[in-house]
Amino acid sequence: MDLIGTILWPLKWAVELLLVAFHWLFTTAGLDSAAGVTWVLSIVGLVLVVRAALIPIFVKQIKSQRKMLEVAPQLKKIQDKYKGKKDQFSREAMSRETMELYKRTGTNPLSSCLPLLLQMPIFFALFSVLNDAQHAKAGVGPLNDTLAESFGNATFLGAPLHDSFASQWTLMTAGQPFNASVMVLAATMVVLMTASQFITQLQIVSKNMSPETKASPMFKQQRIMLYLLPLVFAFSGVAFPLGVMFYWLTTNIWTMCQQFLVIRNMPTPGSEAAKAREERLARKGKLIATDGDIIVVDEAPKTTQRQQPVSKNRAKKQTGPKK
Repeated sequence: MDLIGTILWPLKWAVELLLVAFHWLFTTAGLDSAAGVTWVLSIVGLVLVVRAALIPIFVKQIKSQRKMLEVAPQLKKIQDKYKGKKDQFSREAMSRETMELYKRTGTNPLSSCLPLLLQMPIFFALFSVLNDAQHAKAGVGPLNDTLAESFGNATFLGAPLHDSFASQWTLMTAGQPFNASVMVLAATMVVLMTASQFITQLQIVSKNMSPETKASPMFKQQRIMLYLLPLVFAFSGVAFPLGVMFYWLTTNIWTMCQQFLVIRNMPTPGSEAAKAREERLARKGKLIATDGDIIVVDEAPKTTQRQQPVSKNRAKKQTGPKK
């Protein structure tokens, strides 16, 4: 077993345990153990548990990014101070001042990337287990030959979970019999995967960036990613087996909803989302100013003047005598 296989072995064992546990749960609840819907629900349950377990890592990543944003103005001052100076002394001085700033503020540029790096082996293990199972290949743990064969032969809405859009497209273009259900289901999921990824990136670009970030080269990179990542899913998704696509779709929807909640409740300081949150808190009387005072936005109550009833005699006096 190679190094990567050794690292992924315990993760794959845990992933298989969750997958088999959910399959047993849904089977016990009355679903057919060999049905595609049972395996699809098991995949969804597996993804939800894994993503929920990664929430503390995600929160730590958000906090690290916030700290980096707070020190960004001071970091820019250091960079401007030594701008255009390429001698060895200036480079060492800039590096020394930068490290002192990180030490003084307790920040680390790599800390925001570390949680993402920790997630990668887990996602590789997920992908590996699902991909092997769809080819009726037993796993390293609880996913035995019988369960792997059941997974590999399962169908959902008439589409085998081990098939892909690309495989059926090849059969169709060669004039051989093909499964249209696979192509329709795969195409629908590719559209949903692409849309969810685009919405996730759009939330960040449109609502969760400060004016300073929008004026920096980073914003241009985010704009490129806004259109690039969905295209990656659109082109690569057609080659994924349906079972793996259910995994990607579920995790994309989780990411989209998670990003929405983060932007709403933990927005980037100075962004449009942060201003919207401050307005909501101020209306509820929960916004705390820097000096400790509570800021409340008074909204003028809408009053409608009630029309007083006028008696007949009074109405005659107001209109005057008839001529």
